[in-house]
Amino acid sequence: MTCFAKNLRYFAREYSISERDRGRRRSWAQRVASGALLGPASIDPRTDIEHDRRHMSSTVLSSISDARNHSGTALLPFVPAGYLGLDVTVAVVKALTQPGIGAIEIGFPFSDPIADGPVIQEAFVEALDRGTKIEQIFAALGAVKNQITKPLLAMASFSLAFRYGLDRFLADAKGAGFSAVLFPDLPPPEGNQICQQIRDAGLDTVLMVAPTTTPKRRAEIAKLCSGFVYYLSVSGITGERAALPADLEQNVRQLRSQSSVPVCIGFGISKRAHVEQLRGVGDGAIVGTAVVRRMREHATEKPEQIAQAVAKYCGELLGDEPA
Repeated sequence: MTCFAKNLRYFAREYSISERDRGRRRSWAQRVASGALLGPASIDPRTDIEHDRRHMSSTVLSSISDARNHSGTALLPFVPAGYLGLDVTVAVVKALTQPGIGAIEIGFPFSDPIADGPVIQEAFVEALDRGTKIEQIFAALGAVKNQITKPLLAMASFSLAFRYGLDRFLADAKGAGFSAVLFPDLPPPEGNQICQQIRDAGLDTVLMVAPTTTPKRRAEIAKLCSGFVYYLSVSGITGERAALPADLEQNVRQLRSQSSVPVCIGFGISKRAHVEQLRGVGDGAIVGTAVVRRMREHATEKPEQIAQAVAKYCGELLGDEPA
């Protein structure tokens, strides 16, 4: 079995993807698999991420800390690159300047999203239909990187970076002003060496932890993170939800006790009440589907107007604007 296929099975098991959704994603592994990608790897003590973290400053970690201190919980909006056009992507990213925003996730469109719900999937399809390419994303954001006030996190399927060329992807991300990378489909142990490559490129590492992840694996994953740990509030796929799980606080507190970097929570967060609920529990709230929905509601407007609508919504989540 190829590494890509193994990773797909890992993701389905680790994050409790349903059999129906797993079937949609199986074609991805079959299409991109082209032989063994990585051999088994263990963490080399000479390349321990924990060691790097003590000797390198982290823009992402510092920004999330500052935003959390300002607002109680840092906000991390997700923006699908190329959705409604790269000019919209640029406008939205430039408009997100509130002190309570800790970082901005840039989703790289992929034809077989791994854990994205229908709203984000549709946004990715729209971006791909426009012909959005990885190099175009880097070029568009790189051209305005001095006008962007928040750290950028590249969130992409590892298969995209692999086909693009991992070293090239990381170098171009760094050159375009990105501060961190998250490959959601690259778990330990396959991901250990890749995490070190990310750090060697001057970028922070972010990995995901699910409610179903065992305490032992949570500690292993947290050790590989230098920017923050991405905790999934629920198992399954992204999407807005009426309420957050009852066991969320207990799970996050346990994870924070195992992590020396911030823990930010995603999947299902869409209301000011959700962000308030996370205050004093997690370090940040990641909002994706609801941001994309705001963009879609203003799709016929100019890029600057779409950007202002998203910024206003983020202000509402932070309590800076009336809901």
